[in-house]
Amino acid sequence: MIRFGPAGIPLSCKGRTLRDGIEDVHHLGLTAMEAQLVRAHVQERPAEAEEIGLSPRELTSDMVIEIVRKKGTKDEIVSDLDEKIKKGDTLVALTSGIAKSYQELHGLKVMADELDVTLSIHTPYYMDLISEGELCFKSMDAIKWGGIIGGELGASMIVTHLGLYGDVNPKVAAKRVKDRIGDLAKWYKKQGIKTPLGLELSGRQEIFGSLQEIAKICKEVDGVVPVLNFAHYHSRENGLLKEPKDFDELFDALSEVSGREYYTHFSGVEHEAGNEKRYTSIKRGDLRFEPLAEALVDRNEPMTVISGSPLLEHDAMYMKVILERVLAKKVSKEVKESSTSNKKDKAGS
Repeated sequence: MIRFGPAGIPLSCKGRTLRDGIEDVHHLGLTAMEAQLVRAHVQERPAEAEEIGLSPRELTSDMVIEIVRKKGTKDEIVSDLDEKIKKGDTLVALTSGIAKSYQELHGLKVMADELDVTLSIHTPYYMDLISEGELCFKSMDAIKWGGIIGGELGASMIVTHLGLYGDVNPKVAAKRVKDRIGDLAKWYKKQGIKTPLGLELSGRQEIFGSLQEIAKICKEVDGVVPVLNFAHYHSRENGLLKEPKDFDELFDALSEVSGREYYTHFSGVEHEAGNEKRYTSIKRGDLRFEPLAEALVDRNEPMTVISGSPLLEHDAMYMKVILERVLAKKVSKEVKESSTSNKKDKAGS
C-alpha cells in the first residue's frame, strides 16, 4: 500500500491540535500524517500528594518521562513509565505540543487506527549529532522524547536530521553519528520502543546525510532505517532524479536497509550547485512526481509519501491523484494487451 499525507497539521484544518489534524487528513482522503515535534521542552517538579502510588502513564495532568529518586546521596533516574511514584520523587515532565498526557496519546492512537491514518514523528529540524557541545546532547534528548511519544502513539517512524559537519571532517563525523545513533537505538530497545528511528537524507553539502553515509549507518546499526527525502537527494545530486529508472536506482540502493518498505518525503525544490535552496510546490521546479509514480506502480512496494511542499495537504492529494492516473493507465494497457493476445490465440486455433 502507498500512503500519502502532510508534514504537519493540514493548512486547511480549522483546529491546530493533532486530533484535529488526524480527522482532517482522513476527510481529505489521505492516510498518513507526520507530526512535528518542534516545541518540546522538559521541566522538573516535585511529585504531588495525589500522584503518589500512580505511574507516569496514569497521570492526566502532564507527560512524565522520568522519575528522579533519591538513593542515598545519589539520584536514581527511573525511566519505566509503569513505575509507581513515591513520596519525595522529582518528576521530569515533557511539554511537546502534541499531547498533554499518555492517556491522550493512547486516545489519538485509537482514533488514528480507526480512521486508517498512519502517524509518524519528526524531531526538531535543527539537530546536531556531530559536535561535542550542549546542542548535541539536547538533540539526543529530543530523539528520545520523539521515541517516547511515537512509541505510545504507535507511530510508524521517528524521523531525524543529523546536523552540520562544521569543522569536523566527514570520517570523524560519520563515526560520531554512528556511535550516537547506536546509543539511541539501544536506548529505544531498552525502553521497549518498537518504532524505528529514521535518518533523513540531507539536501546540502555541508549537512551530514549523503546516500552513502545514511546507508552505511543503517546497515551497521539495528533498528535504524533510511528516510528518503527526494527533494534533498535531487538537490544534493544536482538534479539527478528525472526518469523512472533514476528513482528505481535510488530505491535499489536502499532496499537492503529499508526492508523494501520505504518512508519518504516529496516536494518541489529549487537547488543550485549541489545544494537545496528551498522547497516549492510540486508543479514548480525540475523535480517531477510523474516519473516517481511510474516507478511506484511498477515496483508495487509498501511506501509512505509525506508532502513537505508549501501547499502541504494539497500537494499530498495531487500526488495521490497522479498515482491513481498512472495506475489506471497501466491497468488499461494490460487489459488491452491481454485482449489482443486472446484474440490472436483464438485466431490461431
